[in-house]
Amino acid sequence: MATTTSPPASRTAPAAPPALSGRDRLVLFVLCAAQFMVALDFSVLNVALPVLGADLRFDPSGLQWAVTAFALPSGGFLLLFGRIGDLFGRKKLFLTGLALFGAASLLAALAWSPGAFLAGRALQGLGAAAIVPTGMALLTTVFPEGPLRARALGISGTLLSLGFTVGMVLGGVMTDTLGWRSTMALLVVFTVVVLPLAPGLLPESRTPERPRLDVPGAMTVTGGLLFLIYALTTAAERGFGGTDVLVALVLGVLLLVAFGLVESWHPAPLVSLPMLRRRTVALGNLGGLVTFAMMSTIVFVLTLYLQGTLGLSAFASGIVFGVQGACSALAGVLTPKVIDRLGAHRTLVLSLAGQGLLTAALLGIGRESGAVLVTVALSLGSMLHLGAIVSYGVTVTSGVRNEEQGLATGLVTTTQQVGLTVGIPLLGVLATTDPELFAGVRSVIALDAVIVLGAALLIALGLRKRA
Repeated sequence: MATTTSPPASRTAPAAPPALSGRDRLVLFVLCAAQFMVALDFSVLNVALPVLGADLRFDPSGLQWAVTAFALPSGGFLLLFGRIGDLFGRKKLFLTGLALFGAASLLAALAWSPGAFLAGRALQGLGAAAIVPTGMALLTTVFPEGPLRARALGISGTLLSLGFTVGMVLGGVMTDTLGWRSTMALLVVFTVVVLPLAPGLLPESRTPERPRLDVPGAMTVTGGLLFLIYALTTAAERGFGGTDVLVALVLGVLLLVAFGLVESWHPAPLVSLPMLRRRTVALGNLGGLVTFAMMSTIVFVLTLYLQGTLGLSAFASGIVFGVQGACSALAGVLTPKVIDRLGAHRTLVLSLAGQGLLTAALLGIGRESGAVLVTVALSLGSMLHLGAIVSYGVTVTSGVRNEEQGLATGLVTTTQQVGLTVGIPLLGVLATTDPELFAGVRSVIALDAVIVLGAALLIALGLRKRA
């Protein structure tokens, strides 16, 4: 009688990663569409500011508040809203943020005066501060740690990156064809599509216990972030010499130091200091801070270079950034597979190293030619930037209990917001203040590359010690 034997274990095919179900895809659509909408809001208005200012009769010195009024609450309240979502329900706060964001966008679109517009922008910022951390926390609790979460974060990171890029291109097109109000009306349309779907699809999640909210910690960290973001966004327009900028910077630092002291003795801290001492959390957020700050700076100075030095039109510059966006979308598909193969830590280090090297390659630009080099290096660098975004999110949230995911994702999104805020004031000002624009751009590129490569080395050594 013939006998059969089982194949050796070593030849058994590896199990395929679990696929997203139809409901998973709808949940992911709702969460990612909301994140895309907020990312779009960061950049869609930038090109429209001169037209908006003339239409609403903004004082020239006050036009920067069109950006600052959104940045202050959207960055200042992230940690607080992330923790409130943990304690009282992430779904409730997410839906509240969506509704507020939509109503605020309608107010901004219909604004009849500078005050009405700025009120709309401030309320948009509050809505964004509720949407971003709770949306990320819902994503990391709905999709379990492993390939599914990496894939979900890859899609989310892609849409986040695309939101900024699409906003830059779309803002100019819509302002020229439909007027600046259409940029705010577009956000209303997004809300009308997403908000009705969310209640039936998203599960409620929060901590099983409901400890007392850390009010002193909430006040000090929110105040510190508000002062810090005000100082940096104002410095981007007027430099660091203003008294208000210096006072806000000092107050922001002092309040954040006070926050650290409060968290060391409070029985139910807003931010767990043991969590901050974890290498994956500290170094992961460092990677996120650097990749966001340095890439936003490079995009800013390359826009100056393409139009100010090479003389390209806004449309031609938009094509360059459009190629960059397409490459970022491709990276969103590939990054989860790379993380699955190499791990989030190695992917983060390699992505930062690659971003730094491709930034250094931009030193090859010239005064009369360089558009091709910018397109290639920026597009490839953006792919690695997207890899760093996804892998730092996976690194920070891995191993964190579900009841603390709002806190962890609040840290992730606060890092993202601060990174987007600090890069241009700290480095971009070197390009705008240098007597020769081209020399200033090259100085920023060189410093940017050194910072990214230094961060990659530091994270590699830190995570190696952890291993």
